[in-house]
Amino acid sequence: MAQITAALVKELREKTGAGMMDCKKALAENDGDLEASIDWLRQKGIAKAAKKAGRVAAEGLVAVAAEGPRAVAVEVNSETDFVARNEQFQALVRNIAGVALTQNGDYEATKNAPYPGTDRTVEEEIKEAVGTIGENMTFRRAVGLSVDKGVVASYIHGAVADNMGKIAVLVALESEADEAELQALGKQLAMHVAATAPQSLSVEDLDPALLERERNVLVEQARESGKPDNIIEKMIEGRIRKFYEEVVLLEQTFVIDGETKISKVVENVAKKAGKDIKLVGYVRLVLGEGIQKEESDFAAEVAAAAGN
Repeated sequence: MAQITAALVKELREKTGAGMMDCKKALAENDGDLEASIDWLRQKGIAKAAKKAGRVAAEGLVAVAAEGPRAVAVEVNSETDFVARNEQFQALVRNIAGVALTQNGDYEATKNAPYPGTDRTVEEEIKEAVGTIGENMTFRRAVGLSVDKGVVASYIHGAVADNMGKIAVLVALESEADEAELQALGKQLAMHVAATAPQSLSVEDLDPALLERERNVLVEQARESGKPDNIIEKMIEGRIRKFYEEVVLLEQTFVIDGETKISKVVENVAKKAGKDIKLVGYVRLVLGEGIQKEESDFAAEVAAAAGN
């Protein structure tokens, strides 16, 4: 068998853009033959995938999967919204969500878990799909919620297919109340979360840095009023309470009726059900959130292509 040198691996990487381990495997499979290794990588979809890996994938889908008192949400990105409407891509996302459910929403475990119906992992299947669909794709994140007793309700906003769309929300309710009643409440709360994007579940959970930053802004605003310090302190306390009502889920006003605090909504349903209900967690995934999209000047691109 031919010796697989570092220089040979480096050359194959430069020619194909594939990863080091993939190049070593290709060379081993083809007895060090460089051209045969290039063909092998292309056949596996690895070289094609690697060449596209630098392109920004900020479109795609978020999806949910649920079973009993647990559910997961995942995000899989593509380069264009067009691919997000591709049935093959949708099937990929649906299956990844299903795998994530078996892994309780653990991202790393899901990425390395077997992909259904193949001898590949989820990560390897995505590379395979890049080669066949023709766009860079990434499995960006997965998260799960579960309760001992109760439900984890889900909601998809901007749905393009069953259980997948542009915003995915999970809401966990711990209770021994009737499952149908809990699902109905959970669905409404999930819709609320989709609309309001709370920063935390409770006041205690709020990021101290976020609160401190807001307080500093309010202090400066209050001082500009020229009022005495004791009045300023009361002004700040009132504005902090208002801030909580804007960013803390349990303190927010329910968007569906426009008047009831979320904590009271849960309390009212609990009274009606005759069982305690506790809102213990939520997840909100927004497609492409935090990804820096590339902006291009289309007119300039056309002019450049025309040689102007």
